[in-house]
Order: sequence, then C-alpha cells, then structure tokens
Amino acid sequence: MKKITRRTFIKLSASGALALGSGNFLLGCGKENSITEPNYSNQINATVAAVKGNNLDSMTRDVIEAIGGMDSIVMEGETVFIKPNFVSFTLAETRECFKNGECTKPEILIATAEECLKAGAKEVIIGDGSQKITYDWKYSYTMDGRTNLVAEAARLSSLYPGNVSLSCLEADYPGDYQIPSRTVHGTLLISNIYKKVDRIISIPVAKTHCWAQLTLALKNFIGVLSIREYGVLINNSYWDRGGGIDHSSVRILSQAFLDVVAAKIPSLTIIDFSIGMEGDGPTTGHGGRTVDVKNRLGSWLILASRDIMAADATAARIMNHPVPNIKQLTMGYEMGLGEIHEEFIEMIGEKLSNIKMNWKAAVLKNTLEKKSAGNSMSEKFECIIH
Repeated sequence: MKKITRRTFIKLSASGALALGSGNFLLGCGKENSITEPNYSNQINATVAAVKGNNLDSMTRDVIEAIGGMDSIVMEGETVFIKPNFVSFTLAETRECFKNGECTKPEILIATAEECLKAGAKEVIIGDGSQKITYDWKYSYTMDGRTNLVAEAARLSSLYPGNVSLSCLEADYPGDYQIPSRTVHGTLLISNIYKKVDRIISIPVAKTHCWAQLTLALKNFIGVLSIREYGVLINNSYWDRGGGIDHSSVRILSQAFLDVVAAKIPSLTIIDFSIGMEGDGPTTGHGGRTVDVKNRLGSWLILASRDIMAADATAARIMNHPVPNIKQLTMGYEMGLGEIHEEFIEMIGEKLSNIKMNWKAAVLKNTLEKKSAGNSMSEKFECIIH
C-alpha cells in the first residue's frame, strides 16, 4: 500500500498485461463460494487510487493524477466519451437526483472533462441514454448550485482548443451500432457514438441495484443500449429499460452490459463515492436509501483505475459486498475484462481497510432468483435498470 497526500502523488502506469486465469464460475442463484483461481504470481495486474476529501473537483483531479495523469490515458487529438449515470435526471430534470445519490455529480464530470482537454483531447462528449430520447441539461447543477454542465461545457470550450459537448445519446447518436453478444439475441444495438470515439470513461455513482446487485462502472453501460429497441414506451413519456431488456436473472442482465463493455473497454473508470444509494436502488422511488459517505467515513471518497473490473471489485469491497457473490464481477473476469482479485490490485492513497463501510444490499427482484428461493414467478416487479 502506497500512501499519497493531496499534494504529492506517485505516478504509476497500470497498463501491464493482465494475468487472467481460466476456469469455471458459479452461475446458480444461490450463494457463490468461489471464483476462478487467479494466476499466482507476484505481478500486480491493476492499480486503484482512492482519495478522500470534501471538494469533488480537486478530489477528481487528484485521483486522476494518482494513476498517472490524464495525459497517460488520452492522446492529443482524440475524442473522449464520458458516461455518467443519470438514471433519474432525465425523468425529473431536477437537481434532486444529485443530492439523493441517484446520479453522478456534475463536479466530477466537469473536472474530468477539463483534464481530458488539458491532455489534448479534440472533443469531449458527456452523454447518457437513460430513459428519454431528449432531456434538458440546464438542470444539471453542481452540489453548491453555482453552475451547471451547460455553463461549464461552454466555459471549457472557450478556454481550450478542444470542445466539450453534452449529448442525449438516443437523439444525437441513435442506437443502431451492432455489436456481438453472448445473450440470446446474438447481437446488441448500442449508441453509434461508439463509431466516433477513441476513449471511453465510465463515471458512475456507487449504488446497489434491485436487479443487478450493484450498479457501478460496468452496469453504467446499460445506458448506451438502444432504448427504442430495448425499452418499453410508458404513457408516451419515457422508455422503461426494465421492461425491454431480459432481466429475469442477474446473470442474464449482466451479460448484456458486459458485452457492451467488451465491445470497447473503457480507458478510465472513476467512481463517485460522495452521495450514493443502498438498499433497493437504483432510485429512491424503488426503495433505495441515500448514503452520504461523509456520515460513514468523515469525508467523501473517489476511486479511479484504468482497469474497470478492478475499480468495480474494489468498490464492492468498500460496500461490504463479497466479490465472489457479485455475478457481473465473476462473469467479467471470466471474459477477460480485467482483474478482480484483491491480492493483484495495488491500492494508492487510502488503505482499503480504512474505507470499508456497511452498505445495505438490495433485495433482488429477478424472477429466476425468486423462483430459486421458493417464491412465485408470477409476482411482477418494475425497476429502472440503470
């Protein structure tokens, strides 16, 4: 464990080859007791940085610097897609989703976008598909209410040669890009922004999820699937992804977003542990409960890694969720998407044991999981899966 201060960081390259093992993992609905045995060597396969503090802007810049700086990730002239989790923002279009832990905080997106421009990015696109074709970005206020993403995108675009834009994915980059999939569909249609961008950055907020166990950097990519193809239109108002994507089991649902990640693995993951959600998330409307991490750690927390699997596995451990029990993690590891074993993940900054918290798990509502527990499959649930 290497300790960093807010002013002094050890720059590391986390781009070493992954030493991933092979074998079988459990796909049943009961508790998983093991995952694939790792490759036992002294090699560190991934690095995760953890920074605590009270200023999300400076924390974001610090955690990026800790893993080598944005110029080690984004090259001059590249186009970058930043994917937040804006699940309920697009429905209500109020700042409440940031305060109650449902959505990624704008401060983190702004700081990340600027670091991309400093590294020489030609264009930075902040976008989400979420639940509507179009939505109004003017409500995306920072926590202090002093500015929003619209104003900050314009400001950053005026300061740097590169440009920052805000995108409603289904309107600007429709879901007609076909990728291979291990789901029963054989292929999936995702936003054609994937044809345009060189780099992808996933920036979720830490939440539990009533269909997928956890919604972190991997689960975040449900938001790029075509909502016209996989959503169900409700009252001519919004598209319910929970009605159009097979989510009868955690495994089936997880396969969909893991296939999206495999199509173009993100170059950077940043996880927002400021105000998140526990219990039956991903929204308060479905039984989720707001978690202000300051109340549990004394300050907020941000994670960053160039390995999406290592970031999510570390986040799961922080949330007191055993990694072998999280299907998306064991499945993603088997697919070769990154490292999940604690002994092969180097932590920079905060020590893992010092940032673990009690974090209430979701009660899963998938019909196959309920059937395995002796419950009726006839019971219907609705849940926004993002």
